[in-house]
Amino acid sequence: MGKGVLAVALFVAGIFCAQSAIDVEIENKNVDRTIDLTSQLVKVSYKITLEHKAKKAISSYLFIVPNEDRERLSFISAKDASKKDLKLTETASPKGATFSMTLPASAGTTNPVVYIETVFTKSLLPYPTAIAQTERQLVQYFGNAYVYSPFRTSTQKTTVHLSSRNVESFTQFKPAVHADSTITYGPYDNIAAFSSEPITIHFENYTPFLTVTRLERVIEVSHWGNIAVEESIDIIHSGASLKGPFSRYDYQKDSRSNQASVKSYKTLLPASATGVYYRDTNGNISTSAMRVLKDSVELDLRPRFPLFGGWKTYYTLGYNVPSFEYLFQTGDNFLLKMRVLDHIFDDMVVDEVTTKIILPEGSTNIKLIAPYSVTRHPDSLHYTYLDTFGRPVISFSKKNVVEHHITDFNLKYNFSRVMMLQEPLLVVGFLYVLFVLVIVWMRLDFSIIKEKEHLHKD
Repeated sequence: MGKGVLAVALFVAGIFCAQSAIDVEIENKNVDRTIDLTSQLVKVSYKITLEHKAKKAISSYLFIVPNEDRERLSFISAKDASKKDLKLTETASPKGATFSMTLPASAGTTNPVVYIETVFTKSLLPYPTAIAQTERQLVQYFGNAYVYSPFRTSTQKTTVHLSSRNVESFTQFKPAVHADSTITYGPYDNIAAFSSEPITIHFENYTPFLTVTRLERVIEVSHWGNIAVEESIDIIHSGASLKGPFSRYDYQKDSRSNQASVKSYKTLLPASATGVYYRDTNGNISTSAMRVLKDSVELDLRPRFPLFGGWKTYYTLGYNVPSFEYLFQTGDNFLLKMRVLDHIFDDMVVDEVTTKIILPEGSTNIKLIAPYSVTRHPDSLHYTYLDTFGRPVISFSKKNVVEHHITDFNLKYNFSRVMMLQEPLLVVGFLYVLFVLVIVWMRLDFSIIKEKEHLHKD
């Protein structure tokens, strides 16, 4: 009973603190919002010009994501007028997830400008949910004509970019204009805080709706000059499900550029990647192509069958990179700096990525520095050839991942150079014992011929 009362008290206190942090004298003087619906992701960017009615300096700003959208929010960033990143701190409130940011002191009493970028996954819903092989894929977007803000807004305008000019319907909350593949809402003036006006846009979208349901990335570090990377990937087509039978004849005969299926996609690997392999449960897939570019290796991955809505595929992708590009050393101190994941396909959605780093045997004082919040899993051991007490394995995972999460992690650890002699000494020791046993074996005489000759003489 006491714990329940304490929890309620803490919740109420959190609400009070969040609301008391709002300076009612701050207003959104002008808001320019852009909603990008040209892919399977919903990318919303804001240019917000602030104003303080008392002409005071604005030191902080609050941005709110409604509770119903928080689960689908994959990425958020904020920048000031000079495009310098602003640190975001998230707190919960009854109105939604509240992100607070501290503005630079250089803003003074002028009207500071804040740029905010958000990326949402699984916010475009197929409607109808199932289509035949030759039917169009239509999706629905549900949003707000107003910018959801804890501050009053003087004027705002929203521009929606679609992947097609074919729009079945959209909420015509005046003023609203549809031209080609763009819908413009506003400008709207004198909008109260936390205002909401639901809108729905139903339009044609043929961009690849691919979702990586599971990605396991294993990075094996060797101090002998090589780092091996292997990824196990499960992919599903998350668009409108295929209704009825599939005809390969009709599929090959269909020459339309816009189809609801996915034949292939491009994956980008580091420029120094070598020994690339791509296989599924049936073996190596040789229909795909690889092209070496200036700053990357481009793989045109083609599954064994086209992916329609609801269809899945699984494959393993691996390659090697030289360790000197990613492993840095100062004495016995080492720093591994690599990506959390690679670019799998454009506008990718990854439900969960698990990254495992296998360090050389004898590594100690291991410290992981992640570029964003991750779930750290318990360390484990990995055994391979010539290992005695196992190689340490550090693993962590991240859910709801998009391209913006393709950044580097840092892994610091200590490794004594003497340990590099362990495997060569084990090989030398094994060969030495083997040769000694062979010599002893060759000097032993197990024959009984001499004994028979001695008995004959007697």
